[in-house]
Amino acid sequence: MIDTHTHIYETEFDADADEVVARAKEAGVSMVLLPDIDAASYPRMLAFQKRFPDFCRMMCGIHPTSVNENYKEELKRFEREIDRHDFVAVGEIGMDLYWDKTFVAEQRLVFEHQLAMAVERDLPVSIHCRDAFAETIASLKKFDPAKLRGVFHAFGGVVDNAREIFACGRFKLGIGGVCTYKNAKFAERLPEIPLESLVLETDAPYLTPVPYRGKRNEPAYLQYVAERLAVLYGVTAEKVDTITTRSAREIFLL
Repeated sequence: MIDTHTHIYETEFDADADEVVARAKEAGVSMVLLPDIDAASYPRMLAFQKRFPDFCRMMCGIHPTSVNENYKEELKRFEREIDRHDFVAVGEIGMDLYWDKTFVAEQRLVFEHQLAMAVERDLPVSIHCRDAFAETIASLKKFDPAKLRGVFHAFGGVVDNAREIFACGRFKLGIGGVCTYKNAKFAERLPEIPLESLVLETDAPYLTPVPYRGKRNEPAYLQYVAERLAVLYGVTAEKVDTITTRSAREIFLL
């Protein structure tokens, strides 16, 4: 399995990072992708990848909730760093109108600038979209769908949303622990979307799947996401692993 979105370089893992990586490998996770957030978290991500170079691959980007009055400085950092390392994607980027709507215009500007940089470098994107689906799609539609590819992180929509996403480029949908929750109504309709359109993710330390909901999430728990998808699609967990891993490798050129 490939965990296509995990923040295991954050402070929550300082005390037991070696054990976390060992448990992930034992659970069948062969690789994790680390999304960038902002200038504050960036050095931690670089250090973590250097510590586990065969297990981690990095992205470079500016998270929408990190877009504020200092967004120009963040953009300078992004532009300075994007070509310095072997990044697998531009991310985590997008729009988030859940927490704050103060910097909507700036979020859109930063998002579209990073999309353009990704297209220019033929890199996929990892998209964060919370309470901003229409705004996110509107920005994506400004680009040639033949040149856009990536993952819609933490997808929780229905097939109509998926169709709009797929019309914008070669996208996969990131599915994580939320699909194991009893109140996750979207999960019941996931089989309306081909399994080939999904990739696995944890978003650790967040969105921990059942049976560990409420505790810190980690890549080893990706197996519970795969098992839930297996039940929903009526296939084996091994088939979920095979298909989603192939999709992740294709999108991120792993």
